[in-house]
Amino acid sequence: QVQLVESGGGSVQAGGTLRLSCTVSGYPGCVGWFRQAPGKEREGVGQIRRDDGSTHYADSVKGRFTISQDNTKKIFALEMKNLKPEDTAMYYCAASQGWFLVCPSALDKYPYWGQGTQVTVSS
Repeated sequence: QVQLVESGGGSVQAGGTLRLSCTVSGYPGCVGWFRQAPGKEREGVGQIRRDDGSTHYADSVKGRFTISQDNTKKIFALEMKNLKPEDTAMYYCAASQGWFLVCPSALDKYPYWGQGTQVTVSS
């Protein structure tokens, strides 16, 4: 059983930076970051492949968000720069089950989820 715990959310003004962390137990092939704004569906932000650290990002965050893992491959970070009000959402990290050559963005490929952390960006 994989368990995930997020931390690092908060409030920031537009243009600011926040860093979220996700501590993962177990050895999932992929770790993904997702977000859900009020009244909207949960969407993928980006994913990282644990074996080689390769990453993929949603177009809406490309160039502003960076996903990384530490040397233990147990702590995964989401660094968010140049934040915009539309980035306001609950952010979740999630772990895949099984092995993927390219980490998927589909929510149903991630059966294990953290509790979420709120990010609020004011204009």
